[in-house]
Amino acid sequence: MSRFARGVVENSSMEEPETPPLRRRRPSICFRPINPSDLERLEQIHRDLFPIRYESEFFQNVVNGGDIVSWAAVDRSRPDGYSEELIGFVTAKFVLATESEISDLIRYDSSKGEETLVYILTLGVVETYRKLGVAKSLIKEVIKYASSIPVCRGVYLHVIAHNNPAIRLYKRMSFRCVRRLHGFYLINGQHFDSYLFVYFVNGSRSPCSPLDLVVLVLNYVRSGIKVVASKLTMKQEEKGLKGVKCKDNTRCLLPTQTKRNLASSERVSSGYDYV
Repeated sequence: MSRFARGVVENSSMEEPETPPLRRRRPSICFRPINPSDLERLEQIHRDLFPIRYESEFFQNVVNGGDIVSWAAVDRSRPDGYSEELIGFVTAKFVLATESEISDLIRYDSSKGEETLVYILTLGVVETYRKLGVAKSLIKEVIKYASSIPVCRGVYLHVIAHNNPAIRLYKRMSFRCVRRLHGFYLINGQHFDSYLFVYFVNGSRSPCSPLDLVVLVLNYVRSGIKVVASKLTMKQEEKGLKGVKCKDNTRCLLPTQTKRNLASSERVSSGYDYV
């Protein structure tokens, strides 16, 4: 299998052959496994959407349910002959957590036995069905499937670094970007960087990174400084009030307006402690 079957390389600029006009009807998107009758269409969409070529072994594994799991998106509202035709898809496979690229990010539970991850291989939606939530729904199918397997710890994928729409989608869906891999893809003789995204499932959590710890400490220190500054301000105000005396060295009452201003100042300072 080609190395490029290991990463998601969506390319929204590719054109899709004409299909029945979508905007004249209300689509009825459904999801099902990819089957052998989808082989030709699956190969066609991969050629149209992706700047790389996948080997025939990859497609055979997908349609025959080898070591790859898959979901097809179809529009049941299309005319006869098109209602079962692929308009989107996602393919994935199982990877042992200990042998994955993110093994150092997984907190293992020895009581669960050999733990796994689900790795998304390819994800695509044809041009006329974009911006309808199809890709998001396909990813949700993968997450739901992974969550149903007790020993599965998460879903992860690679995406080419300049695919901003895909990156925004994964972030909105609470995927965590854990690494940038330099020169991960080789396309037409040119290297491109990749981002590695992870969605943890079944209670799995990534250990705090050094950056997370630094941010946590800085926030704690910043909050402490604010509290100390607020208390110092209040003490200075109290000290200033105690020093107000009349000419005969007896303490004087402050004017009503001054008291109101002081009360307002105290409320602000008190509230500032909790920011």
